[in-house]
Amino acid sequence: MPQRPRLTPPMADVRRAVRSGLEEAGLSSGDLVLVACSGGADSLALAAAAVFVGAQASDALGLRVGAVIVEHGLQEVTAKVAEETAARLRELGLDPVEVVAVTVDGQSGAVTGGTEAAARDVRYAALAASARRLGAKAILLGHTLNDQAETVLLGLARGSGLKSVAGMRAVTPESGFVYLRPLLVLTRADTEAFCRDSGLSYWTDPHNSDSKFARVRVRTEALPALEAAIGPGVAEALTRTAELVRDDLDYLEAQAEKAYGDLVKLGPTGITISAAAIGALPNALASRIVHRAIGVFGANPTKAHVDQVLQLVRNWHGQKELALPSVRVFRQGHDLTLKSSKTLRPGAC
Repeated sequence: MPQRPRLTPPMADVRRAVRSGLEEAGLSSGDLVLVACSGGADSLALAAAAVFVGAQASDALGLRVGAVIVEHGLQEVTAKVAEETAARLRELGLDPVEVVAVTVDGQSGAVTGGTEAAARDVRYAALAASARRLGAKAILLGHTLNDQAETVLLGLARGSGLKSVAGMRAVTPESGFVYLRPLLVLTRADTEAFCRDSGLSYWTDPHNSDSKFARVRVRTEALPALEAAIGPGVAEALTRTAELVRDDLDYLEAQAEKAYGDLVKLGPTGITISAAAIGALPNALASRIVHRAIGVFGANPTKAHVDQVLQLVRNWHGQKELALPSVRVFRQGHDLTLKSSKTLRPGAC
């Protein structure tokens, strides 16, 4: 192990944030956690702090700390960067350390489309597969306060609703493990200072300054323009907004979950909902119930789809059935019915 440098405030801040995140996750001594590391300042600082507070400090949490490096193959240099990063992480004491090569299809990106979304999709799939194969209880992600602010601003600009504006959560449960984002309370400047003070050289991805990507334009153009026009602290204000929105969102989702259970009736080929009952609900709840009901049939409904269904509830005058992706929706008397050509599995609701 290389000699540890003198502790500085940025190093203490990152270690403190990582310890707090690991403790709040409720992990047990001996559990394996994996750091998703690209070799950039954020994830490298996260990895170094995680192995220190998890396994090396005198008051370490008794965790096993490894890493997964997802190599997207989008640049010629990334294969070399991945191997160099893996070697650096092993020197820091992380074990196991894996490099996982993936293929990114720029046409397959989900909600936002394009290479950014496609790379994110395959990255998360690769991380999840590694966690399950290795038996890890958590995957640590290096998102910072700056990343959170960019996410919130993108969500606002795209009109994506509360879930998008709520940003990223510090803890996101998955099947068999959790994603942890302990650095959301710190800035990119903090992680860069951590690396400098720790004597860690980090990789600067050219894609992070390529203006063809929407997030890069938000980072290099939109946020600086807002700070120039309004004053400093815009990123911090956006992250506070996300916290407030998450509180409201959690309440609405809980209320919608209860109402869904009370109102939705599942049959062998479809779903029935009382039109009067759902029509009496606030739109914030009614729209969530309809969205989830459509999703039972494997569809990913848009706001327009949900609004069309609610028209059958609130503006009913004998309309014909709606033919939405994967589902037919029609009104019969006092009931709203959603049907598919496929038989629904018991418990699909």
